[in-house]
Amino acid sequence: MEDWLIKTAWPMTPPLPFSAFHICFSLFGLSAAFTLAWLCRRLPQAYRVRLLFFLGILLALSECYKQMFLYYIVNGHKYDWWYFPFQLCSVPMYLCLILPFAAKFGRKWERLLCTFMYCYNLPGSILVFAAPYGMMHPYWSLTIHSFMWHILLVFIGLLIAFSGMGSVLWKGFTGSTGLFLACCGIATAVNILAGPYGYPDMFYITPYYPTTQPFFSTIAEQFGIMAGDLAYIAAIIMGAFILHLIYRRYHR
Repeated sequence: MEDWLIKTAWPMTPPLPFSAFHICFSLFGLSAAFTLAWLCRRLPQAYRVRLLFFLGILLALSECYKQMFLYYIVNGHKYDWWYFPFQLCSVPMYLCLILPFAAKFGRKWERLLCTFMYCYNLPGSILVFAAPYGMMHPYWSLTIHSFMWHILLVFIGLLIAFSGMGSVLWKGFTGSTGLFLACCGIATAVNILAGPYGYPDMFYITPYYPTTQPFFSTIAEQFGIMAGDLAYIAAIIMGAFILHLIYRRYHR
């Protein structure tokens, strides 16, 4: 396995933000995500669920590759908890995998998961292209993985938006917000439990040092780590709320 990973360890100079690589890859990828999501919007519901399940498998396989690459190639057989797969942008991988099974318990559960992926994952998946500092790596495989990962998340969010797979009900939004807060709780637990072994920062809300997110890091430095984290969480919920208002306008 390690020998195979070494063969895929193609070095590169990390691209600079707003370089030709960044701009071209982002424009092409986001345009492709928008176009494909629009074309797939009229697929039967069952086909769309299967498509998202397939994308969940694809994301999981690519995440396994990334974790092994980081362990064997980048970190010399040491695990880096910074890359533990439970960031906000990691959650769709899990939700897409359970989506077909959630549907068996009723459409409301399927809609809740889709509402989460639209309201809580789509905004960050798009905004990360404006501040791609964590997407640039000294290896081609990791850089392309990061770009493609977020492009797929944009496709998933737009497909849900265009096809109306989410919920227009306020109950659907509050349910997805409850799921988001539960994920924040899990992320905090990982940050605390794995803290002695590294520098985990799931959801960028570690209680040990200020968040690395722009603007909110300033709040954390001036008013404390918890204030920065709570402001960051509140801003995410507010952004999700605005997206839900837009969704209700076009799907009621």
